Amino acid sequence: MGRLDGKVIVLSAAAQGIGRAAAIAFAKEGAQVTATDINGEKLKELEGVEGIRTKVVDVTKKDQVEALAKEHDRIDVLFNVAGFVHHGTILDCEEADWDFTMNVNVRSMYLMCKAFLPKMLAKKSGNIINMASVASSIKGTVDTPSLRGRIQAQPDPEQAYKDFMARQKNGRMCTAEEVAYLCVYLASDESAYVTGTEHIIDGGWRL
Repeated sequence: MGRLDGKVIVLSAAAQGIGRAAAIAFAKEGAQVTATDINGEKLKELEGVEGIRTKVVDVTKKDQVEALAKEHDRIDVLFNVAGFVHHGTILDCEEADWDFTMNVNVRSMYLMCKAFLPKMLAKKSGNIINMASVASSIKGTVDTPSLRGRIQAQPDPEQAYKDFMARQKNGRMCTAEEVAYLCVYLASDESAYVTGTEHIIDGGWRL
């Protein structure tokens, strides 16, 4: 028996990083997972994994999100993972960058919650997990392809990596799998009395 046997889970940004690790962890625990992402090529890497169905969806587009919701008669867990981190200060951020960031990080959650919440309310049960970065206030870093891409985009990638590592209090970066373990708990019945709370994985930054 898996911890998520029989549960129907939909998540975004499942092609890589935390989303991919969570999709695999959910499926291993017995869930029926709909893994979505805008990157169809990367998403194909999940095809053939038992318990996972892939679907290319742009979660910033209302019509695509609503179409996705219509494909599901019921849902037990919605995991909003899609996110974008803009590099630089406000002086480097153009209006288009701001709009894109807000659409991915905020509007997508609104659209997904609005589309799937009625299904949870109808059966009076369900979990919604919204992922956000702690980078706005602290420097707890998760080692993901997105982070590696931002490091490589720096003028001196080697020094940028050293700088990221130097600020990790426990000497290493968090893995996507370690975040996925928390997600499994939040998706399971074990967290039935957990609601409206903030769970932080930061490697000790707030101590």
